[in-house]
Amino acid sequence: MPRPTRASELSPEQRATERAQARDVSLRRVGALFTAHKRPLFVVIAIIVASSVVGMASPFLLREVIDVALPDQNVGLLVWLVAGMVGVAALTSAMGVVQTWISTRIGQEVMHRLRTDVFAHLQRQSIAFFTRTRTGEVQSRITNDIGGMQSVVTSTATSIAANLTTTVATAVAMIALSWRLSLISLIVMPPAIYLSRKVAALRRAITAQRQRELADLNVTIEEGLSISGVQLSKTLGTSAALVDRFTRTSERLIDLQLRSDLAGRWRMASMSVIFAAIPAAIYLCAGLPATRGGMTIGTLVAFTALQGGLFRPLTSLLNVGVSITSSLALFARIFEYLDLPVEIDEPAEPVLVDPDRIRGDVRIEDVTFTYGSSDTAALAGIDLTVPAGQTLALVGETGSSKSTLGSLMARLADPTAGRITIDGIDLRRFRLADLARIVGVVSQETYLLHTTVRENLRYARPDATDEQIEAAARAAQVHDLIASLPDGYDTMVGSRGHRFSGGEKQRLAIARTLLRNPRVLVLDEATSALDTATERAVQQAFDELARGRTTITIAHRLSTVRDADQIAVLDHGRIVETGTHESLLEGAGRYAALSA
Repeated sequence: MPRPTRASELSPEQRATERAQARDVSLRRVGALFTAHKRPLFVVIAIIVASSVVGMASPFLLREVIDVALPDQNVGLLVWLVAGMVGVAALTSAMGVVQTWISTRIGQEVMHRLRTDVFAHLQRQSIAFFTRTRTGEVQSRITNDIGGMQSVVTSTATSIAANLTTTVATAVAMIALSWRLSLISLIVMPPAIYLSRKVAALRRAITAQRQRELADLNVTIEEGLSISGVQLSKTLGTSAALVDRFTRTSERLIDLQLRSDLAGRWRMASMSVIFAAIPAAIYLCAGLPATRGGMTIGTLVAFTALQGGLFRPLTSLLNVGVSITSSLALFARIFEYLDLPVEIDEPAEPVLVDPDRIRGDVRIEDVTFTYGSSDTAALAGIDLTVPAGQTLALVGETGSSKSTLGSLMARLADPTAGRITIDGIDLRRFRLADLARIVGVVSQETYLLHTTVRENLRYARPDATDEQIEAAARAAQVHDLIASLPDGYDTMVGSRGHRFSGGEKQRLAIARTLLRNPRVLVLDEATSALDTATERAVQQAFDELARGRTTITIAHRLSTVRDADQIAVLDHGRIVETGTHESLLEGAGRYAALSA
């Protein structure tokens, strides 16, 4: 099993790309995530401002206690001042609870929107995207990256408002008490800001690297613990290698997490020393004749309390800046997915049709298709007509692009040139939901969900009744099998349907397709992996499925297409022969050679 690229093995170009992505994340775009919550945010900010202003009363009440109430032994005043201090604490605490509830709700709603937007946008991506992207990588973006942003999204805005308001209010109160001592307290600001910026840059780089390792860990879990992955590792004897790969990735995560948590700690430790030295400097200045300025003991105590309360929100504010900067790597990864172009999108002006009234006349008109930036066309100049209710078989050697043409019929990709129409309407003019009802696909790779048989069938048509589900299963010749299961239609199929054989899964897929009742049917080598006896049973189900429908059968075994109304032979993406089974055999061409 191939080992994923380690973070340390990224090329300079890849690392430069990731740095550019993190740099290009606009804080305005991050802020736009909160635009739908302007009113509750305003309420939160109002509560924060009010709480900060109310909280500033405590030092002044303390000064009055020390300078007036205690020296004068004014018990009445002392009671009122003490009651005021308790009231301020109770009021600010109550405001804090309300503010936390509102801000957390806002953050969770933003997280919900991010998750659903990414999931919905990825659902719109073409098959080509998922072909070139690791499944574990996609899962990691939705879970680890968005999860890693949670603390920033849920608390950053309110933390900035709270700490900024508290810092400003505290600074104003300190200046009101003593502008001379305030100058001494604020000299710590420039070095604190400088060191915080250094720490933020360091943590951002570590965060990007940590998320890549988490994605690798997800890939290992997804590949190594799925049914297919476990079977592969056991049959190839690679379990020990998988465990080793997982262990090494997990060990790298330990190192990265430690580096992230400890990044800049020595710098912040130096700031703590400076913060601790400031009160000593204040006491010294308060005792010097030149700077004392008639300061009372109450003023000094109140100022020291304010100064101690200033560094806490100031430090928190700087730490928020560190968190925002380091989280830009996460936002970059999420926005990268949200900015992916949608290759197969809804038409700007769709043709509104009733899928049940479509006849199923199919025309493939001079279709050419090229993968990505390839110079060689996978399909070139394909012209075919399939009247409603008739059968077209596509045959050819492996690599002749039969399945590619089938994927164009379901609009899993769009032709590079030419067009495909149903009842004269270009496939690109149908709404995607309508096209999915018109064109049904049964492929060799049958995917079953890890749920009950009933829900697997109902997945194709959520409003289907139990009677309709059973009728579809009977038509697909799989009802008797389901009825023999321990829980019948409520039996769990297991991961990817591994409890069923290939033929049984195919018949379940046929029943699922029957529920949708498509007018055009694409059968993509749906029996190529089955033994002869199973193929015969599945073919009978296919015959029932194809009755009255326009059917395009992609086949490797020619025995399954001999009764087709029309057979087209493909070779390197071009049609080299067309005709019926008998006429093509008589022509002694490529089809006859394939039959030999």
